[in-house]
Amino acid sequence: MPRIGQLGARTLAALFAVTVIGACSSGPPPPPSITLTLVRHAESEGNVSGFINTEVPGPGLTPEGKQQAEDLADALRGKDFDGIYASNMLRAEQTAAPLAAEFDGAVEVLPGLREIEAGWFEGKPEDQIATTYFLAPVQWLDGNMDAAIPGSISGKEFNDRFTGAVQEIYASGDKNPVAVAHAGSIMLWTLLNAVNSQESLLVNRPLPNTGVVALEGNPTTGWRLVSWDGLAL
Repeated sequence: MPRIGQLGARTLAALFAVTVIGACSSGPPPPPSITLTLVRHAESEGNVSGFINTEVPGPGLTPEGKQQAEDLADALRGKDFDGIYASNMLRAEQTAAPLAAEFDGAVEVLPGLREIEAGWFEGKPEDQIATTYFLAPVQWLDGNMDAAIPGSISGKEFNDRFTGAVQEIYASGDKNPVAVAHAGSIMLWTLLNAVNSQESLLVNRPLPNTGVVALEGNPTTGWRLVSWDGLAL
């Protein structure tokens, strides 16, 4: 048998590759990825009132919102969703109901999908305090997850709560679930967790009623943003 010193460089490289590949292949396979579709609820009575309302269960849908929910179910026909979820807020559950009827499933309510509590700003006119309300969330995107909305929750508390709901969805085994939630909770959780997130979307393309965000991934290896309100990423 030749000594190591007599072996060529290519042979040594091949032996090294076999050793490394063999060691890597012995580990557990990565968890399967799913496609997670997040949908903002349809137009609610709170939306048209012009006042911030983040309380549970909160206001329901307007007649226009109920039609939007029906149109959403029609638009998503053929997507083969295998799980329908909603927050514990009335507007989300009412938006999810036509989807559930379309896909022959029940709506599973997950409180962790709820809107971010407005705290001191609850019941105030949106056009007067919207920027103040979002001062803390902007800090979350800058990495300060301890910042809290006055009278409400911190970024860490919000992210842990919504992430917990997403983990419940993943643990269900659904491969193509859809979850109806809220503008603030969807946009901020996505921007905090998607590896390819773009913070400019929050300002330049805020999520409208029944706006859709799609992600691929899993809770272990992370999430990749696929589309945001029709914009492919």
